[in-house]
Amino acid sequence: MRRIRLTISYDGTNYVGWQLQPNGVAIEEVLNKALSKLLKEEIQVIGASRTDSGVHADGNICVFDTESRIPADKFRFALNEFLPPNIVVQDSDEVPLTFHPRKVNSRKTYEYRILNRKLPLPKERDYSYFYYYDLDVEKMKRAASVLVGEHDFKSFCSIRTDVEDTVRRIYECTVRKEGDVITIRISGNGFLYNMVRIIVGTLVKIGCGMIPEESMKEILEARDRAKAGPRAPAQGLTLKSIYEEEELIPVIDEENPHWSYLLDQREVTSAGKAYMTIRYVDAPDYDRLLLRLTKQLSRNGASAIIITDETGRLTDGMTEDYFTYHLLEDGSFVTRDEHREKDKTEEFE
Repeated sequence: MRRIRLTISYDGTNYVGWQLQPNGVAIEEVLNKALSKLLKEEIQVIGASRTDSGVHADGNICVFDTESRIPADKFRFALNEFLPPNIVVQDSDEVPLTFHPRKVNSRKTYEYRILNRKLPLPKERDYSYFYYYDLDVEKMKRAASVLVGEHDFKSFCSIRTDVEDTVRRIYECTVRKEGDVITIRISGNGFLYNMVRIIVGTLVKIGCGMIPEESMKEILEARDRAKAGPRAPAQGLTLKSIYEEEELIPVIDEENPHWSYLLDQREVTSAGKAYMTIRYVDAPDYDRLLLRLTKQLSRNGASAIIITDETGRLTDGMTEDYFTYHLLEDGSFVTRDEHREKDKTEEFE
């Protein structure tokens, strides 16, 4: 058995999104049928990003398993013969069977296009959001910069999602204008349901003066969807790329008004050890932060995590999900991934 990774571009106009749905044709469905026909096997792809109806992609990622002997780099040419012209495989390669596109550290980049002029252009109707009021790009730039860093983005998440952890890291959030087109570019380690479109909708309201630019920080801090702007239309959004981090970041030092911590991953590869120091954290965020960081380090390969808790909240025998924290003689704590300890050969998900 082999696992093949595909880099996919598509025009999402006529699709109900990536994920299989009963109310229309999905990108995933088309790929499954094309691969099954090509390989004479029942194929089910696993995607990295489940884009919404009408959203486009230049570089979404998916994988599938096959017994085929076709060289990995030839899949893109062979599969494109079975796909419609609005879906194109840009690249194909082989990855380990343990590789999962949604369970690796990666950087996703989205771009959103706004056509800001008095009258629409017909050829832009499926690839940009037409907005006829003048937008102040400088205000939008300043407001967008507030979002950079690690924050709880609950205010920018659709209330329909059931995700428990709404913390994400934004590496870049820029706004530029060329002619009549405003492009908002956002890169992050992950995105919540409709997060980019809600951010764009909020920036548009700031750009037209309906929301003060100073309110962006208040909206972020509120952790309340009702405080943010509307969700921008889907057709302006394109998933540009997903890049996997090839190496672990040795040291992560994070600080914002709600929490401060340090993660040391320098011994993960050589000894399976990682170190976590929690300097401070707001009481309501403590349990979520502890579990999120523990899962992150475990996912990155740490079988033992040594924790120094300067807040004094961690206690011997405390449990979070499937982790138990044990007090050491020096006052620090250790926890291990009990799933991995139970079965060394089982893939940690």
